Amino acid sequence: MSIESGLNERFDFDRKAEIKQRFQELIQTNQYIGDLYSINYETARVIVHDFYRQKVGGIPSLSFLIATRVDPNSDDIDFKVEDSSFILLRVMDSASLPQDREAERIRVETAQRISGEADKNWDEKGAMDLRTKNLLSFAGVQCRIIGTFYFEENSNNPQAPLNLKFGSDISNYYPNRGLTVYKPNSKALERIVNYCDPSTLRAHFDKYQNSGKVKLGHVRYASTNRKYQNVDDVPVYIYPADLLSQKSALFGMTRTGKSNTTKIVAKSVFELRNPQDSKDKPMRVGQIIFDPNGEYANENVQDNNNALKNIWQHLPDGVKENEVVTYGVHSHKNDPERKMMLLNFYLEENLQLGKEIIDASFRKGESKFIEAFKQVQFVKPEETDRSASTRYNRRVLAYRSLLAKAGFEVPSSINGYTRGLFKPELFNGRPNARNEAERFNGMLNVESDTNNAAKYRSAALILQSDNPSLSSLSNAFSTLFEFFKTTEYRAFDRWYIDQSSTGENWADGDFEKILEMLWRPNGAKQVSALRDNHSASTTTDYADDIYTDLKSGKLVIIDQSSGEPDLNKSSAERIMWHIFRANQQSFRLGEIPPEILVFVEEAHNILPAGNDLDTSDVWVRTAKEGSKYKLGMVYATQEVSSIQKNILKNTSNWFISHLNNTDETKELCKYYDFQDFEPSIRRAQDKGFLRVKTLSNLFVIPVQVDLFQVNPS
Repeated sequence: MSIESGLNERFDFDRKAEIKQRFQELIQTNQYIGDLYSINYETARVIVHDFYRQKVGGIPSLSFLIATRVDPNSDDIDFKVEDSSFILLRVMDSASLPQDREAERIRVETAQRISGEADKNWDEKGAMDLRTKNLLSFAGVQCRIIGTFYFEENSNNPQAPLNLKFGSDISNYYPNRGLTVYKPNSKALERIVNYCDPSTLRAHFDKYQNSGKVKLGHVRYASTNRKYQNVDDVPVYIYPADLLSQKSALFGMTRTGKSNTTKIVAKSVFELRNPQDSKDKPMRVGQIIFDPNGEYANENVQDNNNALKNIWQHLPDGVKENEVVTYGVHSHKNDPERKMMLLNFYLEENLQLGKEIIDASFRKGESKFIEAFKQVQFVKPEETDRSASTRYNRRVLAYRSLLAKAGFEVPSSINGYTRGLFKPELFNGRPNARNEAERFNGMLNVESDTNNAAKYRSAALILQSDNPSLSSLSNAFSTLFEFFKTTEYRAFDRWYIDQSSTGENWADGDFEKILEMLWRPNGAKQVSALRDNHSASTTTDYADDIYTDLKSGKLVIIDQSSGEPDLNKSSAERIMWHIFRANQQSFRLGEIPPEILVFVEEAHNILPAGNDLDTSDVWVRTAKEGSKYKLGMVYATQEVSSIQKNILKNTSNWFISHLNNTDETKELCKYYDFQDFEPSIRRAQDKGFLRVKTLSNLFVIPVQVDLFQVNPS
């Protein structure tokens, strides 16, 4: 025998030993439960005897079974042949057998025979002969075919260990060929539920230099979660890399474990900076959580004071606490380091930004004067254009007076400087002009509206002052808007147009829109809703600060518990637009945008409604385009139907707890294989009992999620 043939023979021997070992890891003969007697491409039926059902600890609904023709104890398994694989099944319900009607008749007759004997059951010895009892102990089990596990050589290195592969279907079946069915034990089940294709793991590592996984919880088939079924505490893992640049959904009723799952997910991504495997590269991912109830930013009794903001304590000694940053509109006595989400609305550089925040706070379909005010923009003209600069400064003064009227604290550096902003003729008129057409009265001597003459004079005196207060100017501007309706003003405006080189009206459209906001009783009141977002001493934009923290890989928690829902929504949208555009700009410049993961709690209050078809919304844009900009999103809510379809269709990771009505579960059934779990999702109300489908997992897994703890014992 040549050396080469000897080596080949040795390799074949080792390969057969390897394949035998691999099959024995997945199939245990003592876990036998029955035989598959009917199959098609979608479903399979299994016949099971009560003896084997009891021996393996029962067969729960929705549990996994495996069907195969392989004898795992054989020394001559050829992994290349068609039968050298096993089919993964999910138990759905009972299946009828041909003899079921006869079996039912016998059971009824036997039960009638012992009726009245409370100390005896109809299946006990003596009530039925042993042969009949044995035949009646067989039952059918209806299963869904999940897919096929098989082994394959490494195409790049045939000498390497075989790869375990999974296909989400079956490629062929023979109706008259039997398959033996087993219930996987705990070790086999752990391999099955945590299976990840080798190519996916390589992709994780190639993309992030990190393919680590973290424990989410353990397998739980049903609400009746009895122990001692030989599959207790089988761990279920997730890959944090699955969440990056992807959309993830957490659905479930209140107090069913959504927030706890959010904490587990955020923790898993946070700890990528401290990988457990030496081959994995530390990875910092910026995370931002919009926290409407303050449960992540603050300790609370309900969660045993396990606030997510303290997650930095998991890191090795020497890592600073500022790895987690909290923001809020109001300070908190237990969070002295909290950053305030405040903006100085009066500053020149913040005028347009503050105006956009105000605009975003208005509801859709507001009054016409509100919609008109939203069109006003503050774009500073070139200083050489004196006319445009005058008009701009006049608008700014009126807008600042609106802020003052709305209760925004006026900074000491801001004044009501009016010099050069108003034509003297507006106040004094031209009663002595030589040309009759140019003669008119001004605000100080109006004749067409004598009932308000005193009010016009008072306003004129304020507007003529060098440095009036913004509060007094707000009243004066409101009165000026009323003066626009008089004969005197129209005459003044005609004279102004005639002598102007531009032929424009004295009051431009934006100026009039601001004045109408001042004049309308509800105008300043609408704006006043934003005054808690203002600080007279702040000099930076909190959206810039938040993005800077995210770029450096910090966990940012936005405490919105003290804000109004509409303002929380507008604030979240503004922050999200800032993040989206910044990462988009980085992408366009050929740079690598920073990885950012966005968490949206109570998503129905922030994300567009299910019937909203606006694809320009920032959340829809993030769902559809965020992947290329390295933006991931995790959204949590009680209702599947409350989320816009475009977002749902782009969601890769699903964490589903209890939903209490068919409207929601039917919506969920449109995605993946959640239809199998629809009755269970509606029925089981256990806290933390989730059905999970992630990007790496090729089928839904029922999981009892671990309880989040800052300092686990």
